[in-house]
Amino acid sequence: MRRPLSLDLLALPKAVPDVRRAVREHFGVPCADVQLCVGELLANVIRHVGEGTPVSVRVGSMGCGRARVEVTDREPHAWLVVRHAGVEEETGRGLLLLDSVALRWGVLPREGGKTVWCEVALGR
Repeated sequence: MRRPLSLDLLALPKAVPDVRRAVREHFGVPCADVQLCVGELLANVIRHVGEGTPVSVRVGSMGCGRARVEVTDREPHAWLVVRHAGVEEETGRGLLLLDSVALRWGVLPREGGKTVWCEVALGR
């Protein structure tokens, strides 16, 4: 089994496409759902914890056609809440996307932060 992709970076808008590309290159096959999830989790950190927040991204194969995505930040109090954005709102749908694409997801509190993770089917 291939080693997981591990990246330490700053949560900046310009990092989102770079991380999506790194995920695609890591798997070497189309993995749009995995790329979508990692992008949404990074965007959540940018929007709700703060642009420039140090994050760790870890993406790897779990076998059985599944991938696991983890995004760790240093803010233990900014929890994720799924909300239903209004028709006119331009943001607020990221966790709904994650919830519809991921097989399962959750938040793990860590000392000095948290890890948001999801499991996604590969090859969809």
